[in-house]
Amino acid sequence: MDNKKQTALQELIAWGDEMLLKHPHKTLSFGEAIDKAVELLEKEKEQITKAFCYGYYQEGFYDVRKYYDEIYGK
Repeated sequence: MDNKKQTALQELIAWGDEMLLKHPHKTLSFGEAIDKAVELLEKEKEQITKAFCYGYYQEGFYDVRKYYDEIYGK
């Protein structure tokens, strides 16, 4: 995903993909997936707080879709 930042959910998906590539014969448990999601929850809180406190418009974005695409990719 080049140099774009990742949302917490995008990071969780990338982690799952990486786990599947590294361990193709291993089945990921729900517990492992939930543990990773809980770990990324703090990142999600920070992302939401930053978006709320600073506002995307302060960075020159006036369209939330454009902001998302530019910051996190499509």
